[in-house]
Amino acid sequence: MIAFLSDIYGNEPLRDVLLMTVIIGGLCAWLTGRAIARTWRSVWQVPLAMLLLACALRFIHFALFGGALLAWPAYLADLIVIIVIALIAWQRTRMLQMTRQYYWLYAPLGPLAWRRIATVDATPAPLADAEARQDGA
Repeated sequence: MIAFLSDIYGNEPLRDVLLMTVIIGGLCAWLTGRAIARTWRSVWQVPLAMLLLACALRFIHFALFGGALLAWPAYLADLIVIIVIALIAWQRTRMLQMTRQYYWLYAPLGPLAWRRIATVDATPAPLADAEARQDGA
């Protein structure tokens, strides 16, 4: 595992990679994913926002820790990690929105999903009503 990370990140220490990419970048990604979901924006905007955040992470790796600025494998690794975190945050926030704002329609189904609440409909369906009239006539 360490050899794999050294192939991607070069001479950057593992603690620096974990600190910047997972902790700081992950927190920024979580907040970004949550903000996109809270404004009812589409999920496809999450990866677009993460492209810029991954650039900022790569610059911080370069400026603070002496990592390579234009290292494509490291950029892609950072990008994958923060996209996953941001998508989880987006989905969690959307689940909370749906179950809180439409509590009569949806109930939570785990930490990331919701389900429609089964409601008893007192009015007959139009098709069933038409069939009943035909049978009675």
